[in-house]
Amino acid sequence: MSGRSRAEERTGFQEGSSFGPAYDLQADFVMVYGINDSMPRRIAEWAAKGYRVHLMTGVSWGGYQDYLNGKVDGRSHWDEAQKYHDGETIIHGTSADIPYMVPTVSYSDFLVERIRPAVDAGVEAIHLEEPEFWVEGGYSEAFKREWQNYYNEPWIPPHASEDAQYRASKLKAYLYTRCLDRICSALKEYSLVRYQRPLRFFVPTHSLINYTQWRIVSPESRLLDLPSINGYIAQIWTGTSRTANVYEGTRAERTFETAFLEYGIMQELVRGTDRKMWFLHDPIEDDPKRTWADYRTNYIKTLTASLLHPDVARYEVSPWPRRVFEGQYPAEHGNGKEVIPSDYASTLLTVMHSLGNMEQEDVQVYGNPAVTGVLLADSAMFQRKVIGTETAGFMMKYDGTNEVELTDEAAVELLNLSDFYGLTLPLVKHGLPARPVQLDNVRRFPGYLDGYRVLVLSYEFMKPEYPDLHNALAQWVREGGALIYIGDDSDPYHQIREWWNQGKRKYATPRAHLFESLGLDRAAVCEGISPVGKGTVTFLRMHPKQLAQSRNAADIYRAKVREAMAALNDASETGEAAEAGKRGRLHWEPLNYYRIRRGPYVVASVMTESVNDTPLILQGRYVDLLEKGLPVREQITVSPGQQVLLYDLDYKERQSGKIVAASSRVEDYNENDRTITFTAKGPRPLQAIVRIRCESRPEAVTNGTDPLHYEYDAESQTLVIFYEHGEEGTNITIIK
Repeated sequence: MSGRSRAEERTGFQEGSSFGPAYDLQADFVMVYGINDSMPRRIAEWAAKGYRVHLMTGVSWGGYQDYLNGKVDGRSHWDEAQKYHDGETIIHGTSADIPYMVPTVSYSDFLVERIRPAVDAGVEAIHLEEPEFWVEGGYSEAFKREWQNYYNEPWIPPHASEDAQYRASKLKAYLYTRCLDRICSALKEYSLVRYQRPLRFFVPTHSLINYTQWRIVSPESRLLDLPSINGYIAQIWTGTSRTANVYEGTRAERTFETAFLEYGIMQELVRGTDRKMWFLHDPIEDDPKRTWADYRTNYIKTLTASLLHPDVARYEVSPWPRRVFEGQYPAEHGNGKEVIPSDYASTLLTVMHSLGNMEQEDVQVYGNPAVTGVLLADSAMFQRKVIGTETAGFMMKYDGTNEVELTDEAAVELLNLSDFYGLTLPLVKHGLPARPVQLDNVRRFPGYLDGYRVLVLSYEFMKPEYPDLHNALAQWVREGGALIYIGDDSDPYHQIREWWNQGKRKYATPRAHLFESLGLDRAAVCEGISPVGKGTVTFLRMHPKQLAQSRNAADIYRAKVREAMAALNDASETGEAAEAGKRGRLHWEPLNYYRIRRGPYVVASVMTESVNDTPLILQGRYVDLLEKGLPVREQITVSPGQQVLLYDLDYKERQSGKIVAASSRVEDYNENDRTITFTAKGPRPLQAIVRIRCESRPEAVTNGTDPLHYEYDAESQTLVIFYEHGEEGTNITIIK
């Protein structure tokens, strides 16, 4: 854990305040948040403390009153605020003068000038967060102008028809793509011309799953087509993942499973590219009404869900650490509020520093392999309105609570997003690590689907934006893949003006074109399994949301997936798919847990509502990174609803002097025959802890000349030391 260079930028956090010792997390980089007169000073303060310094600011909203009120160019720009169809402005938070914006060319150019001082101040990268356009928006004068320019026709109210809604949302995604490209390209050029310094740009964004569920349109995979964008931060946390969904007829929060799917689609977004991805975790969330126990339980669920996706090993360890380490939240018992418990603060820091070590070559997945993907497209965001149903009051509220007005059954059903969760939760809950797969990437990257044997697809809640997607899918099937298509062709959005019904050869639905591309009769029902080349196509004529409504429907779906796997296995045995046979037999064992090893780190989660309530028992010698005191345990019992993050002391070679875990950044580590020395840095005042390998009980452990309290475990040959962070770090000496 020692000696990692900050230049690797494996861990970071965002903070709008000046440097403060209480939230000096000692991550690799800090994203100074917000552009105002204090920005250059804040950048300098954090840089002086050794951090790599980035800037983060909102791209769809912010303190941009000078622009709105005409002080920038003499013209009011309130016509560029997003609006409902009744003319009400869509605002961010509770302040009426901070609206969500329509990203016009003028607004984009304003942001270029607004952000330019950050480049002058020397930041290494800029994060333009949350390019968001609400589904219920699209009625401002600026949007009407953009519609006419883009479609070369007069504006149509988005609520007028499915076609108008789809076209409005498609335009919204385009506008933020254009905005980001304009800002990033202009400022990258400015940085090179003015300072001969390359500048990087990243987009912190919610997952495609969450934006679809919350009814927000954002560019998502479109940003992969912009060379000016260097990567993303996956803004996934309990605030997104605890949004309720329906499984086997029951609507409930399923934080772990939802987070597992959210992190999965974000990992898929950049798979096979050179774009960077950081996974975000938040020890709190925007809702200030919850207790520390609630925050802790759900934080651990999102943390472990993210670690089950080993292709990403960079993390934003906290947004707003000041609110974590200085904030007060409702007491668990009685009245009043309380600050973070000291033991939990130490645990959080231990986790944050362990995250910097998650890039491991040795990765082992236990249980079922991830052979099944559920295709999800950006267009899922485009059809999130039921025409004829009033849902203008149904929005997530960015006022610190994320509450939703659920006033009628239609609004609840819309928020459930059962079309998607019906395809995923029945698999995930039975131990098959189904991963959302970015459909739009199928045409971007040759071989993008090579890692999958089984794919699930439905066009009842999304649409293919290009016909050549079907060529790639058909080739994948013919080469030995199993495609399961679920749908009843009932979605009214099939009738929108799009490529499948506008050319010389017209199709009633995009499914009909897909089936024709596969060599199947597009008009026939053809339910069941059909051989296609070396692969198979299964057609289940059901709406995907039905799969969420009962256990019987979920069982029917699971049976179809098993049948598809068995068909591929049979083909390989009869020699009809030699290549498929080389990849091994498909097997899905019903399990109630997920477990992975990333080097010495072991992550496991046991689910409720699964195949059984049997706990997962791990035997060995582990340090529990989520428990007070970093205890060493030889048996770990993980019950349903629980998760663990462990360090395996028996992993490969036991090395004397190697730091196992610490709630500090460890620097200047040195070891010889007589001593081990290192410096531990972190927030203060804070009770910190480190567990380190040591072959025998030490003669003494000191901070300078002051003795430190320690405990030695002879059986594991590890030493745990307790200390407080000093202003310039704590200089620890272990005398052997």
